[in-house]
Amino acid sequence: MSQPPPLLFLLLLFLLPLHHLIINCLSPAAALGQRFREAPQFYNSLDCASLPFSDDVYDDSLIVCSNQTVHVAMTLDLAYIRGSMAALLSVLQHSYCPQNIFFHFVVSSSGGLRATVSASFPYLRFNLYPFDAAAVAGFISTSIRSALDCPLNYARSYLANLLPLCVTRVVYLDSDVIVVDDIASLFSTPLPNDAVLAAPEYCNANFTSYFTPTFWSNPSLSSTFADRRACYFNTGVVVIDLNRWRAGNHTRKIEEWMELQKRIRIYELGSLPPFLLVFAGKIVPVDHRWNQHGLGGDNFRGLCRDLHPGPVSLLHWSGKGKPWARLDAGRPCPLDALWAPYDLMQTPFSLDS
Repeated sequence: MSQPPPLLFLLLLFLLPLHHLIINCLSPAAALGQRFREAPQFYNSLDCASLPFSDDVYDDSLIVCSNQTVHVAMTLDLAYIRGSMAALLSVLQHSYCPQNIFFHFVVSSSGGLRATVSASFPYLRFNLYPFDAAAVAGFISTSIRSALDCPLNYARSYLANLLPLCVTRVVYLDSDVIVVDDIASLFSTPLPNDAVLAAPEYCNANFTSYFTPTFWSNPSLSSTFADRRACYFNTGVVVIDLNRWRAGNHTRKIEEWMELQKRIRIYELGSLPPFLLVFAGKIVPVDHRWNQHGLGGDNFRGLCRDLHPGPVSLLHWSGKGKPWARLDAGRPCPLDALWAPYDLMQTPFSLDS
């Protein structure tokens, strides 16, 4: 058998890891054709602001650019669609003005996702934004858990490029959250002094553990945090000023750290460390109630965890253990019972209503 031409061989060497990376992001459940029930419709309170409309039919382009609209961004994919549907339901159910929310879904492949969302939420205002997973995969280094290497995990870094320019602020949510408060309260978080992000931050966490000894032993790298009080924050729940993000070219700054990571191993944990490198110590802190994170346990075993002390506005199953997987396996953690009421998936024994 003849050898492939050198150029073709090199191209295959480049493409095969990307193909492997993208394919591995699909869970076994992705092939099972999950079906979801239709969610109830939720209506605005009487004193909610009215959104623009024309001839009694809402014009999405007007709604997207209205300053009365609350913008929420999420990723959608087959692997986590069940979590996303539950998160959607929770946002709408606990919103004071649910009809004023517009959802922006970033997808690497539509794969029937628009039809799936519309079937369960026929009244929902949303748009899908194609995400070039192959292009982003070239920046990604392997981390401690393969699920963290999926290109779509990095979509939050590209929202300013994907969403319409008239969208100046957005709340980004991971797919493994349940919101039990009015999302508009989080959306309206003040961002003074040219701040780009707002999120709960945790200054008691061991910040040094998010980077390797190679990073900390190199003065030119570790000095990145020299003039900041850098604290850990979780990127699964963030408020983003998109205009300031665009003006600061922050997508490119994150990519530059990812490019360095390809040459020198400076962190182990997926998409979080580049965010910390750019923003830690510069964000507006939000009350911890807006991210009761870590309910999925650690990144290795996904052990059960308790809530942090204090009130709760958002539950976040960050970590390896996801509530739908543990419930299906018959080994749920106690707090997974708080996720279950929002699960819209139809079981083989459920009857269509």
